[in-house]
Amino acid sequence: MLPIMGREKVFRFKQFAVINDRTAMKVGTDGVLLGAWCPVEGMRRVLDVGTGCGVIALMVAQRNQDAVISAIDIDAAAIEEATLNFANSPWGERLTAALTDFNAMTDGECYDLIVSNPPYFNNGVLPTGDARTIARHTRSLTYRQLIEGAARLLSENGALALITPTDAESEIVEAATFASLPVRRVTRVVAIEGAPPKRLLWQLSRRNIAYHEDSLTIAHSDGSFTDEYIALTSAFYLKM
Repeated sequence: MLPIMGREKVFRFKQFAVINDRTAMKVGTDGVLLGAWCPVEGMRRVLDVGTGCGVIALMVAQRNQDAVISAIDIDAAAIEEATLNFANSPWGERLTAALTDFNAMTDGECYDLIVSNPPYFNNGVLPTGDARTIARHTRSLTYRQLIEGAARLLSENGALALITPTDAESEIVEAATFASLPVRRVTRVVAIEGAPPKRLLWQLSRRNIAYHEDSLTIAHSDGSFTDEYIALTSAFYLKM
């Protein structure tokens, strides 16, 4: 076990804890949603693209005791933290982190699940300065590149799971169509009941399964969590 106590920014879950004081992308609702929502049953080989501190990879490891998870990022600080977080988890022997560019991965790799909380800002001028803002820009990995790469690297019945803003919907659908990796499931995420959805959870796969669309509301108008959000995340959050 490596030292984790005494660090300034430690986010504690029920079965593991993560340091995220150096990683540009911190633990947030989007990553936790994806880690709790993505399909894991029967997924033996998993790739977490843009792992950050490794929280999604750790959630998959908790949910599937047979999964071997490879986590990659182009940020050396992220890989350092993910490596530490993996080593301090109950599943360290099934988790690895590597400084790797997804676009450079070869066709020889094959995964049952590719999961990614990708950068969000797809258009306009490249942001400067703030590491978190730069990490959220899709200059290094566009949605199309992620989907096309997944189409190359997934097993025959494998799946790509990701979370995006709602304004990326048409882009995701178009990229999925061109890559012959059909959209099989979409969950529209509403932050507060009565508000429009702000996020979309996606499952893309060549596996011939019926298309399914649903919604998930995180909180009631008074700020209390909905039963459906508690059911999804209660295995992870200490407060649930």
